[in-house]
Amino acid sequence: MCSPENYKPQNSSSSIEISPDPAPPEPSGAALRLRIRQQEILAELGVLALQRTPLHHLLDSSVRMAAEGLQAELCKVLEYLPSDNRMLLRAGVGWDPGLVGTASVGADVESPAGYALRTGKPVISNHLENEERFRTPELLRVHGVRRAINVILQGDGSPFGVLEVDSRSEGEFSENDISFLQGAANILGMAIERQRYEQTLRTAVEHQQVLIQEINHRVKNSLQLVGSMFHLQAKRTKEPALIQALEEAYGRVTAVARVHERLYRDGDVKLVDLTAYLRDVCNDLNEMASTCTVEFSFKQPIRISTDRAVLVALLVGELVTNAAKHAYPDGHSGLVRVELNPMDHRSFCVAVRDDGKGLPDDFDSEQGHGLGMAIMRAFLQQSGAELVTRRLQKGSEFFLTIPLD
Repeated sequence: MCSPENYKPQNSSSSIEISPDPAPPEPSGAALRLRIRQQEILAELGVLALQRTPLHHLLDSSVRMAAEGLQAELCKVLEYLPSDNRMLLRAGVGWDPGLVGTASVGADVESPAGYALRTGKPVISNHLENEERFRTPELLRVHGVRRAINVILQGDGSPFGVLEVDSRSEGEFSENDISFLQGAANILGMAIERQRYEQTLRTAVEHQQVLIQEINHRVKNSLQLVGSMFHLQAKRTKEPALIQALEEAYGRVTAVARVHERLYRDGDVKLVDLTAYLRDVCNDLNEMASTCTVEFSFKQPIRISTDRAVLVALLVGELVTNAAKHAYPDGHSGLVRVELNPMDHRSFCVAVRDDGKGLPDDFDSEQGHGLGMAIMRAFLQQSGAELVTRRLQKGSEFFLTIPLD
């Protein structure tokens, strides 16, 4: 047995590194065809790696192609398991059924595969029956393997393991075979490293998505708690103006909480389904309104940025609250319709209509001094929306034109 520190190459057919002959003979026609086929195999393997082939398919294809390239009966990918200091037979061709995924070999320097893993140097064992440098793994012994060649599967990070080709036939693996197998291992190692990196990124993204969902969930709960406090306070007071102010504040807070609920459910923090969001907001307004019924309709779904969706919901909330308060005074009941429609690829519109007593002659949305109108003017300026008021034959309409961006 030997270790990397005291190992010295022997002048035999079983050596770690094979020095080229001073004047190598011209390759035969069969040898030349094999070298050409090896280059073709490396190109095919490279294409598979670039196509983002799933790892298990890539490993299966690699062992099959490596065995073909070295005209061998067996090949395997050994994955290094640091916790066990062993290497798992992760993929293979030619092995007995049931061994892939279960069989393992030692990862110490006293085995050929372990030596390749620990030193990063290719290992050739052309006569395993006479091998004195390493112990022959039982897996090779029971399969009648006479010669083996091992190269490391190394990416940018820690080694994945070893690519090994084994043969039951007589003959010798050569330096050219090392070049081919190392080329295949380099392609495979880079592909494995890329998939490791992508998996790390996916895990990080998933972790961030979970965090964002949890944050939205907590924000939603906190806002709902604040809204509930406004609602409870409104029920405890007997001052009509204060009740109205608290209920309006409750509606505004609830509208913001609703979007965080949507973000928590959908997981997309940038865009929100405005159709579903406004439906929820109108349902909340319907529950709050004691004198009118709020109906929501739309022609097709619209997705917009989350920030703009909140502004639209707050605008709609102010308009619906205003209609419920002024269109149906003195306890009269009626209907408030909210309609969402696309206009073109740059904008959409929201119409809020009522069948109430109509707008007063001196109404001017730009000059109103109430808190609701002041809030609405601020939202209009922020969103870039335009508001048009229309006097209908019965009731009134507030028509919002809102840019998508």
